[in-house]
Amino acid sequence: MRRKLTKLVEEKKIESLQNIGGVSKVASTLETNVEYGIQGDVEDIARRHEAFGPNKYKTPPTKSFFHFVVEEFKDHSILINLGSAASSLAFGIKQNGIKQGWYDGGSIFVALFLVIVVSAIFHFRQNRQFDKLTEVSNKIQIDAVRAGRRQQISIFEIVVGDVIFLKIGDQVPADGLFLDGHSLQVDESSMTGESDRVEVNCSHPFLLSGTKVIDGNARMLVTSVGMNTKWGEMMSSISSRNTNHQTPLQTRLKELTSSIGKLGLLVAFHVLIILFYRYFKGNIKDENGNKEFNGSTTKVYDILNAVVGILAAAITIVEVVTPKGFPMAVKLTKIYSTKKMMADQAMVRKLSACETIGSITTICTDKTGTLTRNKMKVTKFWLGKAPTTYTSIAPYILELLQEGVALNTTGSVYWPTSGFEIEFSGSPTEQAILSWAVLELNMKMEQLKQSCKILYVEAFNSQKKRSGVITRRKIDNTIHVYWKGDAEMILKMCSSYYDASGIMKDLDDSEKLKFEQRIQGMAASSLRCIAFAHKQISEEDQEHDMEQKKIEEDGLTLLGLVGIKDPCRPGVKKAVEDCQNAGVNIQMITGDNVFTAKAIATECGILRFDQDMSGAVVEGIEFRNYTPEERMEKVDKICVLARSSTFDKLLMVKCLKQKGHVVAVTGYCTNDSPALKEAYVGLSMGIQGIEVTKESLDIVILDDDFASVAKILRWGRCVYKNIQKFIQFQLTANIVAIIVNLVAVIYVSKGPLTGVQLLWVNLITHTLGALALATE
Repeated sequence: MRRKLTKLVEEKKIESLQNIGGVSKVASTLETNVEYGIQGDVEDIARRHEAFGPNKYKTPPTKSFFHFVVEEFKDHSILINLGSAASSLAFGIKQNGIKQGWYDGGSIFVALFLVIVVSAIFHFRQNRQFDKLTEVSNKIQIDAVRAGRRQQISIFEIVVGDVIFLKIGDQVPADGLFLDGHSLQVDESSMTGESDRVEVNCSHPFLLSGTKVIDGNARMLVTSVGMNTKWGEMMSSISSRNTNHQTPLQTRLKELTSSIGKLGLLVAFHVLIILFYRYFKGNIKDENGNKEFNGSTTKVYDILNAVVGILAAAITIVEVVTPKGFPMAVKLTKIYSTKKMMADQAMVRKLSACETIGSITTICTDKTGTLTRNKMKVTKFWLGKAPTTYTSIAPYILELLQEGVALNTTGSVYWPTSGFEIEFSGSPTEQAILSWAVLELNMKMEQLKQSCKILYVEAFNSQKKRSGVITRRKIDNTIHVYWKGDAEMILKMCSSYYDASGIMKDLDDSEKLKFEQRIQGMAASSLRCIAFAHKQISEEDQEHDMEQKKIEEDGLTLLGLVGIKDPCRPGVKKAVEDCQNAGVNIQMITGDNVFTAKAIATECGILRFDQDMSGAVVEGIEFRNYTPEERMEKVDKICVLARSSTFDKLLMVKCLKQKGHVVAVTGYCTNDSPALKEAYVGLSMGIQGIEVTKESLDIVILDDDFASVAKILRWGRCVYKNIQKFIQFQLTANIVAIIVNLVAVIYVSKGPLTGVQLLWVNLITHTLGALALATE
């Protein structure tokens, strides 16, 4: 059964599906109710796990501590020092006996042992840290229905038979079959290499794990999970970690290390030449004042012993001078700050972002969910020209409103059997409208869905800012069109409106101007304005629209306006002020109109009351119509970019980069992905963010709060300062070591510190020094 289901989806043959009875037969075989999902109790889940396996992939085994010990022995300097220690130990024992002769060589062995162990422990712990970060970053939530209740579950909890909901931006978490939905298109490039959009519907119902939803929404029946999918096999063969990746700062430090190492080699070579010259000239004397080299009378053994000692001294200088602590300090600083960032609700997915965030000069932030709480509530309802309550709405208008909300939504309502609160699912805007319609308008969603048939749906996306639906009432077979979306957009499509008493009136230019002023007034009060519109059409119009794959967009009647409040997050104003005081410019980029954007920006402190607004608040269309020279001149002064599109946000980031700014971008929806990729640092929202943006990012804000962005900025600055302090400390130690040894050898033929002592100094500065300065 397991293999049969896997093959069914992979082959994508509709004939094979029809031969076994279609999607409904597959659902009944899997004991799934397509409306209410699986039972979902502990026994049911356990039984499905046993039969079909979990939705997890095989990951490479965690590298052991011994693996990192072996890796340390691949370092050439370690091997050279081991050879030096071995020769020093052998000659020492032969010359002074085992009781005293092992001191130098044995001490070097102990020092090297500590260096190897400390470095191996660090890399082992770093690897474990990456494992934890990967585990957190893979905890993706998705909507599923179990026992009739829509709920969020981890993708790892998905089992065969589950009914899950897909929306724009989601990654399909398992193989499955399309149940129902609207305008669903997926990008299968991750599986097939083809970048074309694939339309998924009842005639082509196959959905592959790992593909991305790029338009529409749907419900899907899960047929294969984990290692029974092609995506699972592919993911298990790829290690998701790359701990050897060199970040830009590490690359620059490697160049610095190389330069200092070359200087050390040059000094060591001169020390070697000077010592050999003085030794064979007879200028070097032993403790008794006798020459160590007396020509042909000197034993070969003594000459070899002296040569080895001179070589060991030169090699030790090279070892001490080479600042091996730089990479360790950088890694320590970033790993330590990464852990601290996790405590401050930020998950770092690319360690290089820890370095870059400290240099940020501009942050381009979206509004919804970052500056605001993204917990929306309908606070105003206008029918015609006056605010209206439920009791004063004409029954006919109330019925149209209820149908417009219930049938034109991607959200859902769950009524619990006992005394729990009603649960609303969907986007924050959908939840607010559904909550208002159920609790204020007394909407019965299930009854309305059963009384009407949905004929065609045009799904919402960020470009259109509206969604539409064609429905047929079963009671009289009349066909109705309902639109819902941004009030300014919907108003342009209307030619009439209903007043408070339910009478239809013409919407001429003067009346439209009054409605526009009303919308602007709501926006100036920080309300997001959503409009509802309706039109009854004929059978011929409906057939024409469905053939053209569009819905009537003119001659509509305005049903009403709702104002949705999305309050600012507590602490945002202080965080914005902190960033500005730190020399970081904050620019808000939003799809809202100018009035809403200006009100929120002022409330958050991005705009000041006494500020000159000319050039500070710009609409997207105005920004994109600037000449390149005008755009480059004005981009610094812009504080708010309203009515912006995906292109506008990307254009803003590119312009700022061209002017030399180091730009960070926050985002959470599909249209943010290009700007997130273009920016030096991409900050995505972990709660509201969809998986497309989470794959584009460098850092995930786990609590979706701008205050956390300010904390990340602080940690980024801390990383840079700590690295600078360590470089200063390390360079001082290395330069002093070079000068002291070079001067001492030239004048007294002997360094002030022995090879063992130099190695111990090196050990302290490379480990304890790095640890202390990196974690300050």
